Amino acid sequence: MASKTNQTIYWTLFTYEKWSMYIAATSKGLCYVGSKNQAFEGLSNWAKKRLPQYTLVQNEQKLQPYVDELIEYLKRQRTTFSCPVHITGTPFQLTVWNALCDIPYGQTYSYSNIAELIQKPKSVRAVGTAIGTNPVLIVIPCHRVIGKNGKLTGFRGGLEMKKQLLTLEKQ
Repeated sequence: MASKTNQTIYWTLFTYEKWSMYIAATSKGLCYVGSKNQAFEGLSNWAKKRLPQYTLVQNEQKLQPYVDELIEYLKRQRTTFSCPVHITGTPFQLTVWNALCDIPYGQTYSYSNIAELIQKPKSVRAVGTAIGTNPVLIVIPCHRVIGKNGKLTGFRGGLEMKKQLLTLEKQ
């Protein structure tokens, strides 16, 4: 019976002020934070592709600890997240995503900075691709990565969401 509970992705629609996004977690931790105002299909398509053996089940109660931390972050009462995450990816993606977590709150790094951080200075494009597949927006702070020239570049959540997150952290 225990293995059955491990095959569930619990999800809810997170809403706070102007923020609305689907979030999801397995029994191991937060596995998905969607783009702002994205349709449910974003989550369901991601789940079919990344965790096909799992079943999606709506459950606000299971997501409450994650919701609380996201609200604290959006209220500027939290600069780091303590909730567990359950992310799956290639070893390279996991290395990049872990490096993102080292970017201090309120600061930005370039894709080249991340490539150097993981000791793969020639892998800037691959780093960009890995960042673009980060399943846990905000908590794994890919919004803190900008172009070498200081310009805002691609973001799964859209450039407007990226701008809002960076503005929130600068205040």
